[in-house]
Amino acid sequence: MAHEPGTPSNPAAPLIPKAREGRAQRAAYILLALCAAALYLTGEPLACIARILTSHFAALQIGALLKGTCYLAEEIFHLEARHRGSFRRALSACLPLRWHVTLLLVCGSAHVALLEGDGQQLGLHLGLACFCQLLILALGLHKPSAVEISEMSERSKQNVAHGLAWSYYVGYLKIVLPRLKESMEKFSRANPNVLARRETWKLHILVPLSCDICDDLEKADSNIQYLTDLPETTLTRAGTKRRVYKHSLYAIRDEDNKLRHCAVEYATPLQSLHAMSQDECAAFSREDRVEQAKLFYRTLEEILQGAKACAGTYRLIAYEESGEAEAHFLSREILRHLQQQCQEEYTVCDGTLCSTDLSLQISESDLPQPLRSDCL
Repeated sequence: MAHEPGTPSNPAAPLIPKAREGRAQRAAYILLALCAAALYLTGEPLACIARILTSHFAALQIGALLKGTCYLAEEIFHLEARHRGSFRRALSACLPLRWHVTLLLVCGSAHVALLEGDGQQLGLHLGLACFCQLLILALGLHKPSAVEISEMSERSKQNVAHGLAWSYYVGYLKIVLPRLKESMEKFSRANPNVLARRETWKLHILVPLSCDICDDLEKADSNIQYLTDLPETTLTRAGTKRRVYKHSLYAIRDEDNKLRHCAVEYATPLQSLHAMSQDECAAFSREDRVEQAKLFYRTLEEILQGAKACAGTYRLIAYEESGEAEAHFLSREILRHLQQQCQEEYTVCDGTLCSTDLSLQISESDLPQPLRSDCL
């Protein structure tokens, strides 16, 4: 049975991180339960615990309001450019008043009630809470960690990789992949001995996680030789008359000096990631580039898996080059995917069989036939 890219049979699976699954939130619930149990076991009076608890809640809400006030001090100078000249928009962007004010009023009222009328202690608590929160803001300790930033970007789909993957799909793959089988069928009729294995009638998209793309595949690996181009697809697109889309067919030489043929090309958006990491203005480090390349692969994989018109027409080949220079690393990686496809019997798409290679074994006779397993 075939496996789509990203399943355990795919060599790229260990390289590409999966989407985060909310374990941090579940860990918070577990730690919350343990903390509550520990407080209960201390044996402290309930009134004392409630007073301290409401004090901490009030301090947190005061901190949120103070942080919003500090940000508002900057945003009022950008009302026209960022908030359409509306002070209300800037205020709501900096201060989510609905929840913070409500919680502050509830916690503050409960804390006042538990203080038993000690106004001097209340003023001291408020002053200390404001001082501590402002000190945290001044030292920059309120900023989210790198993991939090990464998770927020992935959840909001605002990474560079998300935009590149969607642009690549909408502007290119969505156009060419549904027409690929027809193009290969035309080529196969004219050259019956070249594309002998229908299992490999796919566009093999190379995704180097280093984003280092060589324009000439023959220079990247001498075991990869350009053969010819598949029949072109000509469309009028975005004001360009007769825009041409085409794919190149390559011959891949294996260790036994045999040739395997397939359509191969790089995922061109990775060139943008590589260029950004080379430009100081982009402030894009090598670590950022690798992380975005992995996210690009995962996003593109998810997009293509949901595109029924593209099913069975592509193969994503993600790889990470080793530190040592290997002359034929790329050809071996492509051959490994070709071999894997040839060993697959059929592809499962959304719970249904979508292979064109399956045929029903129907008897030509109307008479009953014996059940035989050796006919398969």
